[in-house]
Amino acid sequence: MKSTIKSRFTTAICTTALALGAFSCQNNLLSPAPQTYLLAPQAYDTPSRVLAQVNGLYGYVKTGGFLGGRYQIYGDIRANDFINRTSNSVTGLSVWNHTESETSQNDVVNTWGFGYAAINEINIFLAGLDANTDKLAAAPFPTNYAATVLNYRGEARLLRALCYYSLLQLYARPYLDGNGTRPGLPLRLTPETQLGNNDLARSTVAQVYDQILLDLNYAEQNLPLTYTASQNGVSTSTLNVTRAHRNTAIALKTRVYLNMGRWSDVIAEANKIVPTAAPYVASTGVANGLNASIVSVFAPPQETTESILSFPFTAQDQPGTQNQLAYYYLPSSLGGNGEYGLNTAAGGLVSNTGWLATDLRRTNFVVKIGTESFLTKYPTGTPYTDKAPVIRYAEVLLNLAEARIRNSNTIDAQGLALLNAVRNRSNSLPTPTSPPIDYTATGLGSVSAALDALLLERRIEFLGEGIRNIDLMRLNTTIPGKGSVGAVAPTNTVYIWPIPATELASNGLMTRN
Repeated sequence: MKSTIKSRFTTAICTTALALGAFSCQNNLLSPAPQTYLLAPQAYDTPSRVLAQVNGLYGYVKTGGFLGGRYQIYGDIRANDFINRTSNSVTGLSVWNHTESETSQNDVVNTWGFGYAAINEINIFLAGLDANTDKLAAAPFPTNYAATVLNYRGEARLLRALCYYSLLQLYARPYLDGNGTRPGLPLRLTPETQLGNNDLARSTVAQVYDQILLDLNYAEQNLPLTYTASQNGVSTSTLNVTRAHRNTAIALKTRVYLNMGRWSDVIAEANKIVPTAAPYVASTGVANGLNASIVSVFAPPQETTESILSFPFTAQDQPGTQNQLAYYYLPSSLGGNGEYGLNTAAGGLVSNTGWLATDLRRTNFVVKIGTESFLTKYPTGTPYTDKAPVIRYAEVLLNLAEARIRNSNTIDAQGLALLNAVRNRSNSLPTPTSPPIDYTATGLGSVSAALDALLLERRIEFLGEGIRNIDLMRLNTTIPGKGSVGAVAPTNTVYIWPIPATELASNGLMTRN
C-alpha cells in the first residue's frame, strides 16, 4: 500500500466512540506503534476495545476531507447550481472550474488518500477479527458475542462498499459508458501493513461494482435490524442514524443499482423497505420513512427516521478546517464563510420555474442577501456540528420511482405516486379552492417528460447533499456550465478526475485516466 496514506486515528487504543461524536484520538498524544504495522493483539482483548475499533472505522470514513463534508460538496460544485465566491484554491476552486490535475493536493490527491486509508483500516479490522476468532469466543466476551462479530463485519463491509462507490464516481467512467468495461479502481481487499504490495492493476468498473454489491449483500444479511440498546451513552435514535443497520445496506443497494442502470434490481431492493402506497414507512427493521416535514429533517440534531445514514460531529470532534458543509454554504452573516452561493443565472436551479416559489425547500433553505442567494440547509455555524448526510429515505423513494418508469418505459402509476409524495411534502397540498399540484400522467404527457420532472425533483430535494453531479454522470450526460466555466461533455478528459500523482508514482501497474 502506498506510503502516502496516513492514519488519522489509532483505532487499537481509542476507547472513545469516534464515529458517535467523541474526541479524535490524536497520534501525537499516544506514542503508538508505527502505523504500517498490524494492530496489536491487545486490541481484541475486550468487547469495548473491539467496539472502539468499529467506531474508529466510521472515523476514517467520515473524515472531513472525505465523506464528512468535502465529498458531498464536490458532488454539487462540479455541476451548475453553485457559484464560487472566494477563489480559494483550498476549498474546491479547481473542482468547481474543472482544472484538477494529478498533483491537485486538496482534492484529487487527498480524496483518494482518505478513501484508501479508510479501506485499508477496514481490511485490517476484518483480518484482525479472523486472527482472533478463538479469543472472541472466550471470556471476557459474552456467550452470544459471535452474533455481535457478524454485526461488526457487516458494518465494516458496508463502509468499504461506500468508500469504493464514492471513489468510483470521481475517478472512473460511468457504468453506462461501456457497460462497466472501462478502467475502475485498484481493488484492495486485504490489509496492507507494510510498504510493499503497492503494485495492483485497476479492476474494471463492473468488477468494482460487483465487489460493492458483495459487501452490501453480506452487510444486509449480517447487520442488526435496529439498535435497541444505547452504547457509551449514545441513544438508540442516534445509533439508528449514525451506525449502519439492515435498511442502510438495502438503501445503498438501490443507489448502486440505479448507477448501473439495473432497474429491476432497484425495484426489488426498494420494495423491501417501501410499501406499495402511502404512508411510506419501512415495515421491518428501523422504521425509516418519509418525514412529514423536510424542515425537521435538517433541524438539529438531524435525527429523524428519514435519515438512514449520516455522519455526526460534535464541538470536540469537528470535520476540520475548511471541510464543513455550513462553512461552504452559509453566508458570513449566518456563521459560515460563503465559499459558494447559489447560481441564480439561467440554467441554475434557483431560476428554474419548476421550483415553485412557495416550495418549503426554497422558503426555508434559501436566503437572499442583496443580489446573492445562499443555501441554509446546514444551519449550524461554528463549531459546525451538522451531520454529513449519506442517504435518506426520500432518495430510496425517488430511486424506486425512476427505476419503475425506466423499467416499464411508461409513466408508471406507483412511480408517479412516489414522485408526488416527495414533491408534495414540501409544497402545499391541493384544496377545493386551489388547483392540484400533483404531477399527472396526462399533464406530463410522455415518459421523457416524467423523467425530466423526476430528475428536477432530485435536484431540488438533494441540493447540497452531493448527488447532483452523480446524477449527471450516471446518465453519461454533459455537466452544464456556470458563470465563466464552460460545459463539460462526457468525451472531455476532465469529465472524470485524474488518478493522483502519488498513486501513479507508487503503483507500477496503475494507468492514467
